[in-house]
Amino acid sequence: MDRPQANHAIPHPGGIVSVALIFMLTFAVTGPALAFRPFDGTDAAVADVGELEIEFQPAGRLQQGSSVSVLGPVTTLNYGFAKDWETVVQGQLTTPLSSSESPIFNNAAVLLKNVVRPGSLQDKSGPSIATEFGVLLPDSGGDSSFGASWAGIVSQRFDWGTVHFNLQTQLTREQHADLFISGIIEGSHTWKVRPVAEFFYECEFGHAQTAPALVGLIWQVQEKLALDLAVREAVMSGQSVNEIRAGLTYSFDLGRRKPLP
Repeated sequence: MDRPQANHAIPHPGGIVSVALIFMLTFAVTGPALAFRPFDGTDAAVADVGELEIEFQPAGRLQQGSSVSVLGPVTTLNYGFAKDWETVVQGQLTTPLSSSESPIFNNAAVLLKNVVRPGSLQDKSGPSIATEFGVLLPDSGGDSSFGASWAGIVSQRFDWGTVHFNLQTQLTREQHADLFISGIIEGSHTWKVRPVAEFFYECEFGHAQTAPALVGLIWQVQEKLALDLAVREAVMSGQSVNEIRAGLTYSFDLGRRKPLP
C-alpha cells in the first residue's frame, strides 16, 4: 500500500538482486485471483490460508514536474499464513529517464494484514473491517531509514459495486509523521470489465501535501488472470504529478494437497 516515489540515489546491489528474484518469481506461477491493483489503498480482505497472491506491474510511467521515471517492476506478494491473516511483501524499481541518476530499489515494506471483522467481502453480512501494519524498509540509497505503518480498512460490497475506505498513519523512511486517507469505488464484481476510481489525501506533516485522483479499469480476463490499467493525477505541494499504471494480479495455492487414495 506504499505510494510510489521518484527518489534518485545510487542503488545497493542487494536491492537490485531482490528485485530480480521477485521478477523471476512472478513468472514462475499462475492461478485464480481477484485483482486489487492499481490502487494506493487496499481492501478489507486477505488471501486464503496457503494461497500466494501476486500483484505485478512490469513498468509504469511517473512524471513529477519535469522529472520522468519508469516504475517497474513493481511487485506485491500476499501470502495467507493463517485464518484471516496474510503477510505482505512489496517493493519497486524506479529508473529516472530525465537525468543520469541510477535506478533505485524503493517503497519496500513487510506488513501483516488481519481481517478483524468478516463481512461482505467474506460472503457475510455488513462491512468487512481489517487492519494492516508493519515495517517500511530503507531505500537502496540516500538518507532513508526504517519506518513504520498502520492502517485501518473498511470495505462494503453492494449489488452495484464495492467501496473501500482506508485510514493510514506512518513514520516515513525520512522519520516524518504521515497521514493518508483514501476512498475507492469499484463497479460490480460480477462484471467482466469494471470501472474503478480512487480519491485520497496525504499529508507528510511539515513537508508535503498530496491530493490525487485515480481512474481506470480492471478486466477479469479469466478466473486465473486479471489485468488493470489506470491514470493517476495529483498535485504535490503545488507541483503536478502524472502516473500511468498497468499490471496484473494472479494467485496459486501453496497449501494444496493431493487427496488420499
